[in-house]
Amino acid sequence: MDFERSIKFCNDQQQQERWIKHYSNLHKILLVGEGDFSFAACLARAFGSATNMVATSLHHKATVISQHPTAETNLEVLMMLGCSIVHGVDASIMSIISPVNTMKFDRIVYNFPHSGSFSESDIITILSHQAVVRGFFKNACDMLTANGEVHVTHKTTYPFSEWQIEQLAQYEGLCLIEKVRFTLFDYPGYVNKKGAGSKSNESFPVGECSTFKFARTRSYINSSLLQF
Repeated sequence: MDFERSIKFCNDQQQQERWIKHYSNLHKILLVGEGDFSFAACLARAFGSATNMVATSLHHKATVISQHPTAETNLEVLMMLGCSIVHGVDASIMSIISPVNTMKFDRIVYNFPHSGSFSESDIITILSHQAVVRGFFKNACDMLTANGEVHVTHKTTYPFSEWQIEQLAQYEGLCLIEKVRFTLFDYPGYVNKKGAGSKSNESFPVGECSTFKFARTRSYINSSLLQF
């Protein structure tokens, strides 16, 4: 069966709407860069279903479970609740080759994007992080519905502030519509993961961080329409 047809999104507007923070069960949601899939599982539990969600990871399933043993249970929960799970999705090229590239989403979410470098403050590392984020923005822009939003949760203190998230988004046709303080307490069961190295399944202190919400700029929308 065609991948897109296999996504059983809930379009029945008569169903009871359920929210958790910024997200509704009536949104078509794409999650990228999931660590142990605990964020996706958190949303799914809040909604009571995950048929409106596509959850993805950069690595394939065996690697995900090897790096994050906690992922196995979360993946089982997601499958039981009807989530579409896709492994091996590079967020920086997902609109070109990913099996989700023909779909449109109301919310595209990337929590704590990272290039995998162990250093944080040197200029080369910052540039590598920026490349990951900018590539994500470029691709996400092409995968939004008309009123869709791109959400990035990111630390706001130095050296993370040097990533210049808002400017990177602007370069790729997105404008900031809201910046909201992020707290783990809003997402029961979500455990952020380091994602690389021998301590990949360990969490890290989120400190001061925010969820940045972006929408496509009018100029980007108009230029997209001119292509058809």
